[in-house]
Amino acid sequence: MKTKELTKQVRDKVVEKYEAGLGYKKISRALNISLSTIKSIIRKWKEYGTTANLPRGGRPPKLKSRTRRKLIREATRRPMVTLEELQRSTAEVGETVHRTTISRLLQVPPAGAVAEVIREKGPTRVPSRRRRPPYPVPSNGLPSAPAGDTTPRSKRKKAPCATAHWLKITGLLHKSGLYGRVARRKPLLKGIHKKSRLEFARSHVGDTANMWKKVLWSDETKIELFGLNAKRYVWRKPNTAHHPEHTIPTVKHGGGSIMLWGCFSSAGTGKLVRIEGKMDGAKYREILEENLMQSAKDLRLGRRFIFQQDNDPKHTARATKEWFGLKNVNVLKWPSQSPDLNPIENLWQDLKIAVHRRSPSNLTELHLFCQEEWTNPLSGSTTPCLF
Repeated sequence: MKTKELTKQVRDKVVEKYEAGLGYKKISRALNISLSTIKSIIRKWKEYGTTANLPRGGRPPKLKSRTRRKLIREATRRPMVTLEELQRSTAEVGETVHRTTISRLLQVPPAGAVAEVIREKGPTRVPSRRRRPPYPVPSNGLPSAPAGDTTPRSKRKKAPCATAHWLKITGLLHKSGLYGRVARRKPLLKGIHKKSRLEFARSHVGDTANMWKKVLWSDETKIELFGLNAKRYVWRKPNTAHHPEHTIPTVKHGGGSIMLWGCFSSAGTGKLVRIEGKMDGAKYREILEENLMQSAKDLRLGRRFIFQQDNDPKHTARATKEWFGLKNVNVLKWPSQSPDLNPIENLWQDLKIAVHRRSPSNLTELHLFCQEEWTNPLSGSTTPCLF
């Protein structure tokens, strides 16, 4: 563990006492400095004629010490601050660094942290990552024989070798390009669904980007007041997981929710409508009547735009198909069980994250924040990435 560096004044005192004729041991006792450090200071002074720090090898740190302290204070004061926010704070003082650099800085334990654990719990209780053996181990570290075992030591079975540390295994996998990731959840696809998706892909393989720019994507979603089911990282020290500032309060059933219908295209977001009451075919056609054509007009898609919807029974009902025929709306043929193909799913996720960052306190505020974030196009986070 790295120790605190001696100041230049202390190093100068070491040289002064050496020039005065004192030996290494006397200087060590007089200044309460280890003998090896005394020898190192004098050896350096003899070779270079100075006690100042010499230029060191390696890359200098990207962040100044003052900026480092500022980041640590900010993460301590606001445990749920994101790396993006910390990155912006460094840019404000003219120091631009990658998020990985900030993460690495916050994860380094402060000096003396290991010693503090040993002082509190004692050296024999320091947690070990290795599994404890199923047999007793005396102080000499060698496995002892069970009580009553008279088998000669040379005939006894050897203790099993310690398995490779999980960090070594992880490092090996990383070098091979394999990383641990959370498995994505996708709809269960049967054979008929896979065939339908393949036909959809083949029928559109030659479509140009201009064709997809004419598509008006739509979908419904439910947003809960306190129910954002997403990971939220927090900067904290060990054994503080249950502190109030490190937890996210939850309530049963999400504290209430609202249903929304929305649409968007490569040109931006269209209308966003709150669905009041039960959603049936009549209400769906009412939403289309009031919002579909106006959204296409606002986004300047022209009369020959293509409307996308999933295969919900309300969407494929005979009355709904007749409505599309009367309005001369071209509906994109959509494969079943394919919500993952609809780019509006990415937009819904961004909307939920943006809204819950503002911490709405009731359903009215929840709807208001949804409308504000929807018209904002979420700082352009989704649309440019999709087209």
